[in-house]
Amino acid sequence: MPVRPITPEGFKQIQRIVGKDNCSQAKEERLCYAFDATKTEALPDAVVFPEKSEEIAEILKLANAHQFAVIPRGAGSGMSGGAIPVSGGVVVVMTRFNRILEIDTDNLIVHVEPGVVTGALQRAVEEKSLFYPPDPSSSDFSTLGGNVAECAGGPKAIKYGVTRDYVLGLEVVLPTGEIIRPGVKTAKGVVGYDLTRLITGSEGTLGIITRLTLRLLPLPETVRTLTAFYDQMDIAAEAVSEIIRRGIIPRTIEYMDNASIRCVESYLEIGFPEDVAALLIIEVDGSPEIAMQSAEAIESLCREVGAIRVETAATPEAAKQLWQARKSISPALYALAPDKINEDIVVPRSRIPDMVRKIQNLSQRTGLTMVSFGHAGDGNIHFNIMLDKKDPAALEKAEAAVEEIFDYTLELGGTISGEHGIGISKAKYMAKEISPEMLALMKRIKQAFDPAGLLNPGKMRLS
Repeated sequence: MPVRPITPEGFKQIQRIVGKDNCSQAKEERLCYAFDATKTEALPDAVVFPEKSEEIAEILKLANAHQFAVIPRGAGSGMSGGAIPVSGGVVVVMTRFNRILEIDTDNLIVHVEPGVVTGALQRAVEEKSLFYPPDPSSSDFSTLGGNVAECAGGPKAIKYGVTRDYVLGLEVVLPTGEIIRPGVKTAKGVVGYDLTRLITGSEGTLGIITRLTLRLLPLPETVRTLTAFYDQMDIAAEAVSEIIRRGIIPRTIEYMDNASIRCVESYLEIGFPEDVAALLIIEVDGSPEIAMQSAEAIESLCREVGAIRVETAATPEAAKQLWQARKSISPALYALAPDKINEDIVVPRSRIPDMVRKIQNLSQRTGLTMVSFGHAGDGNIHFNIMLDKKDPAALEKAEAAVEEIFDYTLELGGTISGEHGIGISKAKYMAKEISPEMLALMKRIKQAFDPAGLLNPGKMRLS
């Protein structure tokens, strides 16, 4: 059933639900919520800022009665267009759901609302010597609800896993307006289907998350951060594989190619050598003794494999500067070109060297500027093409290059998205990885949750 624009009467009812100060149809307000980090734009009919689950439930019941679309939104930092109102409708902005409700130090869990910024939660639990490992590059501004909707990962995934590994329970408003609370507050629980796991990573298409119960860990006593420099990208990639083969599991192994190194150095001027082909940022944690032993073993291994230099951050401030550099790559890349195509493929760790060579060869063959960096420890490569999208020839070549990279990723046994999700930007590629039978099942699941197809329509092409 096609969605419809919200009527004047429908908007008046929204005003009655949340109050006139917490919703708007002013164009300047709607423009602020028309785009995300993809820079794709679509103007919503209205924007609403609810504060209670019951308000969202009433809005969704109203949407079913009036047939207008509802689009949940966190910080708008997504990289796949998941929060873009492609069918118009009402954007439900979750920023007022911003409370840390309880940090339970006895049971190592936290009850929290979805509008809490990820970094703020991390700092709050660290004050109690606890640790929330999921750490996307956007953690200083992305919110927990968006992280759960996209199943965000980050550098520490190699040792600690991704967001779904920390979601114990949820409160969710279904597209038809019912409020459900799937999941548990305990370490175990196998009663019925795992709806918590299903909703995690569903990109806001199955429900709007209004509360989360997240698992915490004890804060590691010590963290040591190393940087290894290489004169060949292949050697850096081989070093990653060798670290894992030796049975050493760091908490992070990040890599940057020469183009990203040069961009960051120009952007921050922190002293990175611009003539190296690649660098690895490697962290280990644990007790002081274990962290020291692991760091020494990794330094020795990196030199053995071919690092031209290995440095250990002498202070926490020095380590923080390294991570500032890593998290600054994405904005720094715009010095190369006005536009970016940003993909986040994943390949088996042992095939990272093959993918690196493929990207280098493709860049040379097409003449396109390609930059790669990412979470080498789990094979998650952020592959970027820098271009001017107003140049039709360059855009055509770039789109063909993306498809070629996706095909090669699947040939290597990988996946076309590790943490950015599908949204609208990768929807046309889903059938490359997902069989017709599984796509049909996903559509039936979407239909069961959202029979009118009103919640975040157009995402993953499931409605």
